[in-house]
Amino acid sequence: MAKLHVSTVINDEPVEFLCDPHQSLMDALRSTLGLTGTKEGCGTGDCGACSITLDGRLVCSCLTLAAEAEGRTIETIEGMAQGDRLHPLQQKFLEMAALQCGICTPGFLMAAKALLDRNLDPSETEIRFWLAGNLCRCTGYDKIVRAVMETAAEMRGARQ
Repeated sequence: MAKLHVSTVINDEPVEFLCDPHQSLMDALRSTLGLTGTKEGCGTGDCGACSITLDGRLVCSCLTLAAEAEGRTIETIEGMAQGDRLHPLQQKFLEMAALQCGICTPGFLMAAKALLDRNLDPSETEIRFWLAGNLCRCTGYDKIVRAVMETAAEMRGARQ
């Protein structure tokens, strides 16, 4: 089977790669491109560990074909920090111990960032709804929700 050539932008950098027609974007990110921050939890789109943004829309990369990235813009967990400076969400997750084993953390961070990119003043219910596609076996969710709420408040304050 012939490989497909894909030209895309990942974390603000132009990228080209070859993929099999049936290869998932998650597999291409991890195996082909070495972006291992995106995690495989279930491989069926049920856990959210592989969440990325594709043209600004939150998607499960395990359910997206790598070929679908052609001409599109992708953001992965590797693109959240600015050099050595963590994104406010990453910093707050650390401060509030909103992570444990780390498998789900990149997906939660990507989902939370996608929410705050759209709404810097979400209610707790909106945060819980937005993060509902992400599963965690370790944290119990409350610390994650509180970290998102506190980050949103801090980001609102910084923009005023």
